[in-house]
Order: sequence, then C-alpha cells, then structure tokens
Amino acid sequence: MTFNRERAIDYMSRCNLDVLVATSSTIITYFSGSACWLDSKFKQYMMMPGASDYLMPTTTFVVFPVEGAPTLVIDALFSVNTIDSWIDDLYLVGNISSSDLPASNIQPDSERVFFDSLDKAKYYTQPVKALLSLLKSRGLADSRIGLEMDRIHPDLKASVDQALPRASIKDCSNLIRLIRRVKTEEEINHLARATEIGEKAANKSVNSACAGQPISDVVQSYRSRIAKQGADFEHFAYSLHGLGIATEPDYLLTDEDFLFVDFGCTYRNYVSDNGFTLAMRPLSGKQLDKYKTLHACIQAGVDTIAPGVKSSEIQTAMAQVLDQQNVQASLPHGHGLGLKIRDYPIIVPKNDLYIRDDCVEIPSDLPLETNMVVNLEASIFRLEMGPYTLSNPFLSQQTDVNP
Repeated sequence: MTFNRERAIDYMSRCNLDVLVATSSTIITYFSGSACWLDSKFKQYMMMPGASDYLMPTTTFVVFPVEGAPTLVIDALFSVNTIDSWIDDLYLVGNISSSDLPASNIQPDSERVFFDSLDKAKYYTQPVKALLSLLKSRGLADSRIGLEMDRIHPDLKASVDQALPRASIKDCSNLIRLIRRVKTEEEINHLARATEIGEKAANKSVNSACAGQPISDVVQSYRSRIAKQGADFEHFAYSLHGLGIATEPDYLLTDEDFLFVDFGCTYRNYVSDNGFTLAMRPLSGKQLDKYKTLHACIQAGVDTIAPGVKSSEIQTAMAQVLDQQNVQASLPHGHGLGLKIRDYPIIVPKNDLYIRDDCVEIPSDLPLETNMVVNLEASIFRLEMGPYTLSNPFLSQQTDVNP
C-alpha cells in the first residue's frame, strides 16, 4: 500500500480530526490507489461550451475516518479504475449495467473483488449528495472533518457547510502534504524503479548522440526507452549555449556542445527527477574543475542528510562548497519526490514562511525524517565568450537519497 495509514491516523489524532476527505486527483490516488487520467485534465468548457477553464467540479472523494474502513465516492463510469484499489467500499454516482458481467469462475481475483464491490455499492445522482450521505451514515455529520480544499469549487464547501451545520470543517490541504512527505516501502520501491528506468534510458539515449543530430532525436529515444519499461514521460530538459532550461526548441548538436540535461519519468504514478551533463567533447581543465566542485557540493549535501537535520542545513552545506570555490552562478537546492515532481521537504535557504492550514502551522524549514526521499541539485548556468566561440559550461549532478 502506498498510503501511509499509520502516519495519517497519528496526524489526525494530533489535530483532533475524526475524518479526512480527499478531493484532488493526486491525493485521491494517494489515499486509494485509484487513478484516472482525465481527473486532472477535464475542464468545464469541454462539456459546457462557454464555461470556464477551471477543472470540472470534483466528482471523486476518498473519505478516511480514524475508525472504520475508508470509502471511495466515484463516478460509476470510471469506477473500473478502482480494480487495483485497496478500498472496496464504493459510493457510485450514476449507474452501470451489471447484466452482462463475466462469469465469476473466469474472472481474475481483482475483478471478482471489484464486481462484488459493485453489487454492494450505493448509487447516487450527484457526488456531493453521495459524500453527505456517507458522512451521515457513518455518524460523522457533527464530527471534526478535515476537508482538502485546494482547488475545490467554492460551491462544494458551501454545500457541506449547509448540510452539516454542526460539523467542524477544517482545511487540511497542508496537513495531507505533511503526511505524504514520509514514504511507505511501496512508495520507495516505485520511486526507485522510476529512477532506474529514467537513468538507464537517458544514459543510452545521450550516449548515442552525435554531432549534426537534432536534440529531438535524443528526447524521442528517451521517450521510447522509458515506455518499453512501463513508464510514462514526465520531462526531458536541456540547455542551449548556457541560455537556461529548454524543453521545446530543436537544435542540431555540435562537437563543441556541453549541455545541461534534466529528465524524469512516471512509474505507477510516482515521479523521478535526475540529471547530468552531456559533453560532446572532452572537458577542459577549467570545466572539469567546475564539475568536480559541483560533485563536491552534492556530496556535502548527502553527508549532511540525517533524520532531524533541517532542510536549510543541507542547502547551507551545499552552498558553502560553492562559496569556497567562488562559484556564484548556481543555486544548490533539493526537494522531495513522490506523486508530484516536488514534494515536501523543499531544501532551500531558511525563510520566514510557515506551512499552515486550519489544522497545522509549522515553520517551512522542515526537519528530515526517516523514509523521506529527496533529490539534490546543483547546476551552473553561465555564458562565457571565447575569442571566436560561445560556449556553455553547464554542469549538473543530482542524487536521490533515502535517509
């Protein structure tokens, strides 16, 4: 299970919550293991011409109580996406026909469980009505409810407030981010596999690059290689002549190029993020020295990582290495990995901001905990004019660390 159930219950106890309600596609996937490609893409105007560019109102919820089994509220048309979910209590919106279901003796176990769930499911005409009925049936109508409010339609909050006047409804969006920052064993395995797939594909694609070849060929090779390993494309970025980070412009490689390459893929919804330098020629002594400096910068961050260490302390250790070598065109930093390309913790210099919602309020300089997965990054972008050429001494080294 990718969901860190014990950690969620611990945080709910600390925050005096009886139930959590997930509303966004990413968090629904986290809580249930169910994902639908359309959830994060379907805009209102796509079904109602002239409507807004906002996502369609939420039709899927996961209700996770401190006591009792979790429940998934989902459109019946997309309920087949729950076959691999660990939640078998379904509240369905709409209807589907079960008259032509395959005989149980030829169904795989996962399908039999799913069809059994359909037989037991309750059907509703509207998702909010299903959610409210569920909360009332569980005795949670006057409870302390943590509701994920990031990007939900205001009408949803208003409907819940009106229907449950005795409930205490609190925004728990950041609370859930804090729960997710520590990974389960299954999450770590997915992240490790995503990283392995991405690194091998990028190495083979980059090593086959040659002068006169368009960079798009390298990107396409990467896309093809990760697809063969069961992963989806997340990004493949590169630098042209030190002009920053690009993903769209095509470019013919030359034997003078020295390029930044940053890449990632998604495996079972979990995202990798890695990078290195593509050198089309041997490094000069000056370039090699800078590369070694960046490597030492990353290593300083790795050596600082330990449970209890604050995020800013890692960044400080990395920055000190660059300061000692008078390297200024770089911002060493890091970030967590998970269902999104950047999860907490964010490893940057200390600031005065707080991570807060109605349930939590803590300094943004988060301490590391066991089973966090972080990515450390250090890069140099600089345009340097030679006597006749424009070169790009970009250097990149990244490391994934599971303390």
